[in-house]
Amino acid sequence: MATIAVEKVKGNGQSPPANDKLEAMADRIRQRAYEIFQNHRTAGREFDDWIQAERDLIFAPESELVEKDGKYEIRVAAPGFKAAETSVTALPDAVIVSAESSHKHEENNEDVHFCEFGEKVLFRRLDLPKPINVDKVTANLDDGMLRIVAQKSENTRQAAA
Repeated sequence: MATIAVEKVKGNGQSPPANDKLEAMADRIRQRAYEIFQNHRTAGREFDDWIQAERDLIFAPESELVEKDGKYEIRVAAPGFKAAETSVTALPDAVIVSAESSHKHEENNEDVHFCEFGEKVLFRRLDLPKPINVDKVTANLDDGMLRIVAQKSENTRQAAA
């Protein structure tokens, strides 16, 4: 089981690294949507082009959110990603999971007849029902399953009692 460092964002929920990633992803999606449009040049399909661009570039994995004993446990399917490629950002009201992986062939004497491996980008923002204590969030990756445990904030737990 590999432990993943969690970026902890307090207060207004602004994270320059997370915002930079979101902006870069939006730029890539815009570029891909334009490429799709250029291939068919049919007006009125901009929304379809955008959705196709998102599907081409982003993998939104299956996820599960369970609440138990004053904690949220989030499980995210992340097959094929390593801990070093995966990042978790904890906000007071959400958890953001992202990962990037790429496949490259080493120069050798083998003939590659086909290769379906390529760049993979995983992105998922999971909004939480109640605020969490970002200082008490942990993340582990084991056999392609990312497990995040987030302690509910003290105010939330006291209000529930």
